[in-house]
Amino acid sequence: MNSTPNAQRPTLNVELATATSASDIKNRTSNIISRILDFVLAGIFIYAGAFKAIDPVQFASDIDNYKILPWAVSVALAFYLPWLEVFCALALVFRFLYRGALSILMVLIVTFTLATIAAKIRGLDITCGCFGHVSQHWSFPSHLATNLAILAALLALGISNRLRKPL
Repeated sequence: MNSTPNAQRPTLNVELATATSASDIKNRTSNIISRILDFVLAGIFIYAGAFKAIDPVQFASDIDNYKILPWAVSVALAFYLPWLEVFCALALVFRFLYRGALSILMVLIVTFTLATIAAKIRGLDITCGCFGHVSQHWSFPSHLATNLAILAALLALGISNRLRKPL
């Protein structure tokens, strides 16, 4: 009667606890990195949106400089887009309608990048207007690198969110 049939080997418990804690640490680290990216991107889009919302007429002029849309559409976008950016950024922070906000921000940054490339190909010397006077003296490669970095961060958040929570 010395044997106990329900006893487990101590090494198994230690191995399971180690595997579980390593997985938890990896998951927590991934969550922390995702939250940092959320806050950084939200800060970028809140700053950019607020700056454009302060002077929508200047932003309409910046949109019109691309020579892609009629003036009336540029004006409408100048009043609408800054607030869309701010609300999507807040959605990143508060994790409300998160995937929709990520999708909208991705579409906005891709559209802006393509418009900038098209303007450069057509020989237009434009200021983007996205960060106000701060970005007026950036070179084309600087604009492109900034946009691609923001797009990469948005894609990383979208992929990590999709891996964590299936639809």
